[in-house]
Amino acid sequence: MAKILIVDDEVNIREVIVEYIREFGFMADTASNGEEAIEKVRQSSYDLIIMDLMMPVLDGFSATKAIKAITNVPVIILSARFEEADKLYCFELGVDDYIVKPFSFKELVARMKSVLNRHSVNVNKIETIGTLVIDFDGKTITIDHERVVVTPKEFELLVYLLQHKNQAVSREVLLEKVWDYHFIGGVRTVDTHVKMLRKNLRQYRDLVVTVRGTGYKFEY
Repeated sequence: MAKILIVDDEVNIREVIVEYIREFGFMADTASNGEEAIEKVRQSSYDLIIMDLMMPVLDGFSATKAIKAITNVPVIILSARFEEADKLYCFELGVDDYIVKPFSFKELVARMKSVLNRHSVNVNKIETIGTLVIDFDGKTITIDHERVVVTPKEFELLVYLLQHKNQAVSREVLLEKVWDYHFIGGVRTVDTHVKMLRKNLRQYRDLVVTVRGTGYKFEY
C-alpha cells in the first residue's frame, strides 16, 4: 500500500485529496507548508509526494529542492501556477509530473499510479563502461568509484537511452516514454535534461550522441 504525503496550505484541498485517494487504497499523510513537509520526510518514508508551490513558511520550490537532496521520492506538483517557466524549473528540480489547479481527481489518481508504476520497476541490471557504473536496480551512477548525483528524470532518461542503445530516439518519444505525457514546454525539456545528464557524465558525456534532426542515442 503506497504512502502519500500531501503538501498544501489549504486544509480543504488536503482533506478532500486524502478522502478521495484512500478510496483507491492509498495511505495518506499531510503537511501545511514546505518546512513541515521536509521534517516529515526526515521522520518517515513516503512513496510519493503531492506538492503545492505557493505556501507560507517555505514554498514548494524550496521544499522540493530540499527533499530531493534527502531522498529520491517521486514528486507531483499540484499548483494553480501555470506559467511555462515554473513548470520547466520544477522538472529541472526532478519532479515527475505537474498538474494545474483546478484539477480532476480521476486524473490525479491516474497520474499518481503512473508515477508509482514507473518508480516500482526494477531492472536488476548493472551496466559497466570503463569506470562508469550504472546500477539500474539501485538507481545509482558512479564514475571512478565516486557517486554521481543526478535527478530522477536524468536517471530515467539515461536508462531509456541505454535500453535502446545505438538506436536514434526522437525527442517526442523520449518525452512520451520518460515523462509519460505531453506538457507545455514540450521537447525543450528533453534538451535541457540531456544537457544536465551530459555534464554529470563527465568524461563519458560523449556517449550521449545528438542525432541531427531526430533526437539522441546512447552509443558505445
